[in-house]
Amino acid sequence: MISLKQNTGFLSAICLAVGVLFAPPAFAGDGHDHGDSGPAANANGPRRQPDGSVFLPKPAQRQLGIRTLVVAQAELPRTTELTGKVMMDPNAGGKVQPTIAGRIEAGPRGLPSAGQTVRKGEVLALVVPSAGQIERSTQNAQVAELRANRDLAQKRLARQRELADTIPRKDIEATESEIASLGARIAAINGGLSNRDTLLAPISGVIATANVVSGQVVDARELLFEIIDPSRLRIEALAFEPTLANDIGSATVAIGDKRLPLSFVGAARSLRDQALPLQFRLNDAAAVSLAVGQPLRVFVQTRSAVKAIAVPAASVLKNPSNQNIVWVKAAPERFEPRVVTTEVLDGVSVAVTSGLKAGDRVATTAATLINQIR
Repeated sequence: MISLKQNTGFLSAICLAVGVLFAPPAFAGDGHDHGDSGPAANANGPRRQPDGSVFLPKPAQRQLGIRTLVVAQAELPRTTELTGKVMMDPNAGGKVQPTIAGRIEAGPRGLPSAGQTVRKGEVLALVVPSAGQIERSTQNAQVAELRANRDLAQKRLARQRELADTIPRKDIEATESEIASLGARIAAINGGLSNRDTLLAPISGVIATANVVSGQVVDARELLFEIIDPSRLRIEALAFEPTLANDIGSATVAIGDKRLPLSFVGAARSLRDQALPLQFRLNDAAAVSLAVGQPLRVFVQTRSAVKAIAVPAASVLKNPSNQNIVWVKAAPERFEPRVVTTEVLDGVSVAVTSGLKAGDRVATTAATLINQIR
């Protein structure tokens, strides 16, 4: 028989199960819903506004390093960008070439290497002439014949001096002159067989290129060394508009984030590859870091001017439509894009001809970070 206590526990379990099965569903209160919706966006974080502007709080501006510049309109020179390259100054550079074919030997200080400093007149290398077997044997035969003739002349002179009373003085002098001539010819031929061509530094400077090793066989007029003065270099630029040479006001070259002034030397009077070569002189301490043949961007500023606003080149970016834009600070925490039209200025700055007005505050440093905010 089931006791009363067991019967009561059994009925309680049945009532609990029925209550769970038929209980009404429970709903979370306001603000406690954890449905499929994503997390709420941070209203105080950087974000792109529906009108295309960017909301950027002050703390975020300091973290990104945003800097702005108040622009002003001015008369800026019209500028043309040319492709140039570094060249050797003919008055401060030189090439070393042998005049004979032969084998290279080191000088007193050894063979110089690229980057080594040399002085004018310093011995760079020696060239031992290399003659063929037939040529050398021919020269040896000539030397033997000349020596035999000299020996005969010396014996004849000795007899003439013994008979000096009966032989005219002029015959004795002719024989002496013949002996001297034969000796000089022998010395010249022997010198051609054994003398070495000494290669000297034509100027004081730095070895730009070195194309020799000890024992190398070289030909005459082969380029072995190039020496330059790194503080005196020239820049050659090609202008496809020949009239540009008559309208040059000033010129600069962009080396990294620096602008170095150039002095216009002159323009050639013959075209090269349908372009007119322009020569500029670069006299600056920064020229020491340049190398001959290095390509550079040359900015030639003409005498004509245009009303424009100068802004750093890093401020001009591209929007999704591939248009040139700059970011203008319209409010303390709001930046808006402005479509602009630009012209070349000097490589570091560009001239904005439309899209900005005087007094606008343009983002300069870290402008690309503003452009990436979505």
